[in-house]
Amino acid sequence: MVKLSGMADEQLVKAYAEGNNEAFDTLLRRHQDRIFNYILRIIKNEDVANDIFQETFVKAINTIRQGRYTENGKFPAWISRIAHNLIIDYYRQEKSENHQSADIAEVDVLNRKELCEQTIEDIIISDQIREDVKLLIEELPALQKEVLVMRYYNGLSFKEIAELTNVSINTALGRMRYAILNLRRIAKEKEIILTV
Repeated sequence: MVKLSGMADEQLVKAYAEGNNEAFDTLLRRHQDRIFNYILRIIKNEDVANDIFQETFVKAINTIRQGRYTENGKFPAWISRIAHNLIIDYYRQEKSENHQSADIAEVDVLNRKELCEQTIEDIIISDQIREDVKLLIEELPALQKEVLVMRYYNGLSFKEIAELTNVSINTALGRMRYAILNLRRIAKEKEIILTV
């Protein structure tokens, strides 16, 4: 049997699609530095670059698992294109959040919810949502709960989570994905609304 490190990208994608998680880990190790450096060079913010990097590989995982990856011998170009599109999405979102003209007379740029102090009602609702989320998290399987807490409450990257839990990054990403899906399902079953 050929060692994974000696396999071409397309062979690794095929092996991963057939259930070999180590094949994706090999792909990740092979391309992570180049992709992360590409994102960081454009974004110039390490935290945001980390998030986009992780989202890039989550999208790749989902596309391959769903059988939507078309083999064309150009995995590096494909994964770079995913990262590039996510960078564009990030800048579009930034632009739409920050675009507010002071020239329009009827718009008071200083009269925005995020600049106002919270009302008592806002505080009560926010506290209730936090409590609801804590209860939902308690219902998750232990491994999913662990990854979710490490990511959102401790602020760890998926690379750090993988190292601390002694699993691959792919496994950590998968556990997070299932944790979020389960949280949504449980919230829906319990008719809990998690937005203001």
